[in-house]
Amino acid sequence: MAASLATQSMLGSSVVAARVTGIRKSGVYQFSSVKYLPGTLQRNVSLSVRCMAKNEQQKDQSTQPPKLPRISTKFSDVFAFSGPAPERINGRLAMIGFVAALAVELSKGQDVFAQLSDGGVAWFLGTSVLLSVASLVPLFKGVSVESKSDGFMTSDAELWNGRFAMMGLVALAVTEFVKGSTLV
Repeated sequence: MAASLATQSMLGSSVVAARVTGIRKSGVYQFSSVKYLPGTLQRNVSLSVRCMAKNEQQKDQSTQPPKLPRISTKFSDVFAFSGPAPERINGRLAMIGFVAALAVELSKGQDVFAQLSDGGVAWFLGTSVLLSVASLVPLFKGVSVESKSDGFMTSDAELWNGRFAMMGLVALAVTEFVKGSTLV
């Protein structure tokens, strides 16, 4: 920015002499620009800019630990529409439900609606309560999902897998209803 200002001031006058002093006083470089105009319009305009060297800035920044934002553990924040709990819990339940529905369909030959009427509601409720509690305990302790994700299975991959499983479970149920029999 200082170079831009000095260049603009040089281009604005007809005769310009610039003086740059590279004297280092306690980590500060001083730059000054002096304009000389001919005749009666002669005046001295001085511009001084001071800045710190980059390595000293990096030392100052590296000594302070980065501040992490505090995660809210309030019930209304965890269960908010854009909160961490609803989509993750629904996605986890859909992933287990989709795989379980396909496994029972392959082993017994029952469609999704027959599975639900043959005692599947109790299994669904039990699984829902267990996975919901297991998903909520870390969130209420203040542990973010992103802090525990690395490698191949990241938190974003879990969200996308859950979304596809939700669509797959609905598509499986609709296809079996329209077709009138099992999919496989």
